[in-house]
Amino acid sequence: MHINWKPGDWAVYRKSKSGANPGRRAAQVVASPKGETYGYVVDKFWVVDEVLPDGHLRLVTAKGKVHTIDADDPNLRRPSLLQRFLWRERFAMVEAGRGDYRDRTPGNAIGA
Repeated sequence: MHINWKPGDWAVYRKSKSGANPGRRAAQVVASPKGETYGYVVDKFWVVDEVLPDGHLRLVTAKGKVHTIDADDPNLRRPSLLQRFLWRERFAMVEAGRGDYRDRTPGNAIGA
């Protein structure tokens, strides 16, 4: 499935994680065989910063981290109309910090 992305588009990335204490946003939680950790997925709320010529997207997080993801990644999708309404604050936080990430270095990045 090919989606035409453009800068400023909202994106939801379903990221696989594992750990001893899945958070409240965790979905598809599965215990490990010995039950010490869990595998789960979490929806991440990102904004497209740039569409690269090679078909990848540069996406920015709320904390200013930058991820490069293939535009056809099956874990990447647009939020539905209802999700846009419910999660508008999350995307607003990402958009608010979107312009400054280029000015950050690892030493002064938010969350570093």
